[in-house]
Amino acid sequence: MAKKTHVTTTLNGQPTEFLCEARQSLLEVLRDTLHLTGAKEGCNNGNCGACTVLLDGTPVVSCLVLGVEVEGKSVTTVEGLADASELHPLQQCFLEDAALQCGICTPGFLVAAKALLDENPCPTEAEIRFALAGNICRCTGYDKIIRAVQHAAERLTLRDGILLAKQK
Repeated sequence: MAKKTHVTTTLNGQPTEFLCEARQSLLEVLRDTLHLTGAKEGCNNGNCGACTVLLDGTPVVSCLVLGVEVEGKSVTTVEGLADASELHPLQQCFLEDAALQCGICTPGFLVAAKALLDENPCPTEAEIRFALAGNICRCTGYDKIIRAVQHAAERLTLRDGILLAKQK
């Protein structure tokens, strides 16, 4: 039996602890140990982006990150985007703009798009395409996904603008 390592992390804003083998990927830990199945195993070699999560705010493919590497770090999965009462605007725009079909790639696109909009709230189409270049979709087509991200950027900017105006 392989030795397991105790890992303490922040997962979707909550302190979390788990045990994992040194060879286990973060994707395996998320899905098999922590039962968070949003991140999907598409290729298991880092090429499709279906398993993208945020590690300290940076998008990474969880199939290439070891579970032990998240010790003391913050991990955000697609499950961490929404709050208890409503979807994140990105998720809502993906629904409204029909930017998903089979759902395998959707979590990775959502997480990668969130990282982009956190860093650049008003990206150009070219910037969106560049930020999402590591994610592959075989069903929906990229135009709907790009439009959904643009729509979410507009919605978030409007929402944040209203919030900023109320704070002044």
